[in-house]
Amino acid sequence: MVEAVKARSLEETPTWAVAVVCFVMVLISIIIEHIIHLIGKWLKKRRKRALYEALEKIKSELMLLGFMSLLLTIGQGPISEICVPKSVGATWHPCKKQEKDPSEDENGGSDKCAEKGKVSLVSADGITQLNIFIFVLAAFHVLCCIITLTLSRAKACTMRKWKKWEIETTTYNYQFSHDPERFRFARETSFGRRHLNFWARSPILLWIVCFFRQFLRSVPKVDYLTLRHGFITAHLAPRSQTKFDFQTYIKRSLEEDFKVVVGISPTIWFFAVLFLLFNTYGEPKSVILSVSTKLQVVITQMGLRIQGTQVVQGTPVVQPGDDLFWFNHPRLLLYLINFVLFQNAFQFAFFAWTWYEFGLKSCFHKYPEDLILRITMWAIIQFFCSYVTLPLYALVTQMGTTMRPTIFNERLAKALRTWHHTAKQHVKQNRHSGTVTPTTSAPGTPSHTISPVHPLHDYRGESDGIQASLRS
Repeated sequence: MVEAVKARSLEETPTWAVAVVCFVMVLISIIIEHIIHLIGKWLKKRRKRALYEALEKIKSELMLLGFMSLLLTIGQGPISEICVPKSVGATWHPCKKQEKDPSEDENGGSDKCAEKGKVSLVSADGITQLNIFIFVLAAFHVLCCIITLTLSRAKACTMRKWKKWEIETTTYNYQFSHDPERFRFARETSFGRRHLNFWARSPILLWIVCFFRQFLRSVPKVDYLTLRHGFITAHLAPRSQTKFDFQTYIKRSLEEDFKVVVGISPTIWFFAVLFLLFNTYGEPKSVILSVSTKLQVVITQMGLRIQGTQVVQGTPVVQPGDDLFWFNHPRLLLYLINFVLFQNAFQFAFFAWTWYEFGLKSCFHKYPEDLILRITMWAIIQFFCSYVTLPLYALVTQMGTTMRPTIFNERLAKALRTWHHTAKQHVKQNRHSGTVTPTTSAPGTPSHTISPVHPLHDYRGESDGIQASLRS
């Protein structure tokens, strides 16, 4: 019988070995930190404020995961010494318990529990494995964020055809074919022929058709131009039809949405704990397909609204409204996209971790076809969510009741924030001094019922398209 060899502590370890390990860890950390700093510096130089804030959010999420890992490391001893009855410790196992030789049993905290006829809440080895899982989750979260941004930017490159459509709206041919003095039946317009069909009257058929449309050409030219026209009619001056750059506005909105997508809210952490508790893989594909289908349904429902007018003048004017979305909350769809992307990263991180820790023949990977299916579904969901659903969301949710702050470019948005902050400070000071006048007590921000472009009617010096509409 071979006697167990006790592991060496730091006091029995050569100092050169400790120094080498510390040097390597510090060097890797400095390199990673420097790369992140360079990326942030580049984003600032390119004036990508939204993407820079997304990078800061990723850094904060990594710091949170680092704190979790640190707490697990510090609490490894105390946690492993928490004892529970064997009947409780024998429940909810992800795998069937295998017979083990008592000589292989653990040391440390688990021995103390064994002396009491109990088992550890989580063994020291289990905490070490959980620590590794947190590291893998952090790595895959960053990887999936990079993939999401890359695919979204790739989609933005394909939006060049949207840019061509924007340029087309300034031509005389477009203005002639969409003459506001021209009357047509709603069904005779290109938008009407696409959406006002027999299947649009049945909720079941409507969802079925929209489900398959998301796999084809999700945003055709007629839909883009009609949504553009409806947005400008609802929020901007009439003469903005040939001056406002709707495509640039969508790209800015997409970058702003990315800040939400990369975040991990407490609600998402709660679901992550539930995944671990029930050992389930969830159904991210069902959620993301439902979101994409709903976005297509919203476009068709806007078409059904104009059907009641029978005759339209010029381009069909769709009516934006929050009531088109679930619970009158368009951003709920963005939170669902965020949930799906994190769940997808979580599941693949769990797959990679179990592969590394327990091998491919463990109870987590019983069938080879299961492995292929999981990897394939992860890739498909990541691609579809980043390349199709997120850009489609950035377009369709502009049809809400209110206009988003990305309507303004960076300089104008910064001026607005400064003006808003200064106005609030003046109101606060006047209230404290007791010299509030009707003028000074005016709210520091415009009313929500007034479009935010009105207070800047006389603003000059920008050429981003919106300023042209303000002056008109």
